[in-house]
Amino acid sequence: MEISVSIVTKLFLRPHSLSFTLLSGVRFFPKTSLSKPVTLCLFSTNSTTTPILNLAQTIDPNLSYGPSLLKGTKPLDHQNHENRQSVAVTPEEEECVLDKEAFTRVFDLTAIRVPSKDCFALENRLRGHLLNWPRIRNVARVPGDEVEDGLVKLFGGERNCGDGSESEGDLDSLDRRIYGKAEGDGEVLSPVLYRDRLAKKFDSQGFVHFRNLAKLSRPKKKRRKEEKRGEGNKRTGKNEFARVEVVEDGDEGEDLRGLVGEEFKGKKWRGSTRLLLLDERYTDKGVDELPEAIKAVLKEDTGQSMPATFELVRCKLTLFYNYWQMNEILEALLPEGMIVPSAFEMVGHIAHLNLRDEHLPYKKLIAKVVLDKNKPKIQTVVNKIDAIHNDYRTMQLEVLAGNHSLVTTVIENGLRFHVDLATVYWNSRLATERQRLLDCFTCNDVVCDVFSGVGPLAISAAKKVKRVYANDLNPYAVEYLESNSVLNRLERKIKVFNMDGRRFINSMFTSDKAESITHVVMNLPNDAAEYLDAFRGIFRKKSENQQLKLPMIHVYGFSKAQDPEFDFHERIRIALSEVAVDVEMHKVRLVAPGKWMLRASFILPKSVAFAKAVSFM
Repeated sequence: MEISVSIVTKLFLRPHSLSFTLLSGVRFFPKTSLSKPVTLCLFSTNSTTTPILNLAQTIDPNLSYGPSLLKGTKPLDHQNHENRQSVAVTPEEEECVLDKEAFTRVFDLTAIRVPSKDCFALENRLRGHLLNWPRIRNVARVPGDEVEDGLVKLFGGERNCGDGSESEGDLDSLDRRIYGKAEGDGEVLSPVLYRDRLAKKFDSQGFVHFRNLAKLSRPKKKRRKEEKRGEGNKRTGKNEFARVEVVEDGDEGEDLRGLVGEEFKGKKWRGSTRLLLLDERYTDKGVDELPEAIKAVLKEDTGQSMPATFELVRCKLTLFYNYWQMNEILEALLPEGMIVPSAFEMVGHIAHLNLRDEHLPYKKLIAKVVLDKNKPKIQTVVNKIDAIHNDYRTMQLEVLAGNHSLVTTVIENGLRFHVDLATVYWNSRLATERQRLLDCFTCNDVVCDVFSGVGPLAISAAKKVKRVYANDLNPYAVEYLESNSVLNRLERKIKVFNMDGRRFINSMFTSDKAESITHVVMNLPNDAAEYLDAFRGIFRKKSENQQLKLPMIHVYGFSKAQDPEFDFHERIRIALSEVAVDVEMHKVRLVAPGKWMLRASFILPKSVAFAKAVSFM
């Protein structure tokens, strides 16, 4: 008979469900046993129980400690999946079908079944000898044998010992309490006293001490999704990633199904128990080979006058596809020696991959795994097809998995930004750099953002500074910039422009706003340095004796030189036609092997601002 079970406490970093399965029952005190598997579901009440498949042994004892796809056993039906190249998809395939059953692994373990009241103390005593695998709790319980504390007292202490004995007095006490009779003489209580007792012990529906009966009497909830015919029983629930199975002893007991559930028909109730999963080092070892700490616990139990309550059982821990991490799945699927793509950029609900050429034949397979392992946060997986070559800085993206919408919402610095990756540019990896730049601003500053995009810096700066002038050449980016400023209620502090960068710089510094501008941001790393010549002679029509506060310029650029800071500094001096430029250089990030993104901050030299216009022939 099979029993669904759930775990005692919150076991994992994420709310996955766990179900554990223990197979051959090997007792410390041998008893007759039946081959009846009992499915134990750790931490979930929604999992379904199914028969166990035949397995083929593939254990490699030389592997390191812990679970691995290269260890354990797997179903015979999926032996063909050992050839990892056979599951790869070709670029011509429209959809990728990933056989998740091929990642099922079964591990043999040993466990000690103990009364729940002794579990906490024994867990502390056996610390270091219990299972220590990621995301798997080493303590499991069988909620089927859980009964309300009030009912446990009614059964008497002998039943918890598991010897099947019971006194007539316990049953008489139970009968008297149920039918409202007195404790000592068995006489029926008066109607007033009987009603008073019921009011104290039961709620309006009568489900205080008999909650198990209340739950059993309620109709079962219908499943949201009916199982398809022909597919057989499901092995796991929606979020289930592990299962343990154990074979219960065959001692017959009285029929308790009316009190604690239908699954207890013909099964002796042993009281509330827990399973302590022992370390994998003690698998298939006899009692004499176990550590002294474990033998001492078993010896103390046998030395007591009452029958033994600790039971040594053999377990099978089954780990399913949902248990394994993304890099473990990809490492098993991709050809040996290939670099596993484990990093990606998140833009709202979109995962943005930059796959190498060697990964392209497996792109849909990689995207499927990325989507499965990051749901529901990730709903779309895309890959950049080509580098950015157009003036609008938009990327050519290919949707590999999930829904095909590239419109998403990004939250940064407490602000919300609507973004359409098909028409505008966004880079979440620059969030730290944007925050670093915001720390340079004060509440009295006026900021000019020459290449603002959808406004990640301009709108964030508007919360802090006096005024922001934001510009972008892309009309779609300008549209999103305006809507995002309204979305964040900062439209009154932002003035939006849609023009070329040089024209924007010239128009701003030839207007009456020029003297108020304190910071100019030029975040267009590929070409921003070439726009610095627009600052030459911006104050030529004004007197040099006039007290003007020259703006601080923040310009970004790429460099592949051996000394990237010197190389970028040289390009700035050439663009400004000025040798003496005091620049503060900062390395932002390494965008590719040997390619750095840098930010140069400097106060515009007076000789550049008041230089005479140069006419080009």
